[in-house]
Amino acid sequence: MKAMILAAGRGERMRPLTDRCPKPLLKAGGKSLIEYHIEALKQAGITDLVINHAHLGEQIVEALGDGSKYDVTITYSAEAEALETAGGIHQALPLLGDDPFLVVNADVWTDFNFAKLSLPEESLAHLIMVPNPLHNPTGDFMLAQDGLVRSNGVQKLTFAGIGIYSPVLFASLGSGKAPLAPLLREAMDKGKVSGELYSGKWVDIGSPERLMQLDAKLRK
Repeated sequence: MKAMILAAGRGERMRPLTDRCPKPLLKAGGKSLIEYHIEALKQAGITDLVINHAHLGEQIVEALGDGSKYDVTITYSAEAEALETAGGIHQALPLLGDDPFLVVNADVWTDFNFAKLSLPEESLAHLIMVPNPLHNPTGDFMLAQDGLVRSNGVQKLTFAGIGIYSPVLFASLGSGKAPLAPLLREAMDKGKVSGELYSGKWVDIGSPERLMQLDAKLRK
């Protein structure tokens, strides 16, 4: 299975840290955020990686190279401007192939075991959900008892930015910007999105304060 790390966001909420450094290269515990994912994917046996980039993307390419120093293979999908999540994935489809692929946001930190991810036969997407953090108290989607994810309902959970997708989910898109949520909601309405709750370590690094807190925890 191939994996894509989403690294094209500008990181507006992280300014001024991201004015001169792309968000995925910001460090916590002495290591860049994106390196944690590369190492975790390698440990899970996933070594064929695609990374998209836009803002200061040349720094990402320079820092990571072809992936050989991590014992993986990295291919890049460069975006002249950030295409949003679904748009970026759609552009990278020729690099990802025809089989289901894993996608993870570069700006989350987690100890989730990527090796356990698989796409159920009838699903177009399988999402990892986490308990709602303080900055997202109302959650994103509801995980039903039957294992399906629904766009509406009580006791919503937060989407962790980790999922496995069928290329078919993105087949209707054209080139250009496209957010992921509308595609997911359309598939949810058809009963084509499954999910699971992960209660382990997970942090959305959405502010300089959260980055500092993560850095302090990792250094301990």
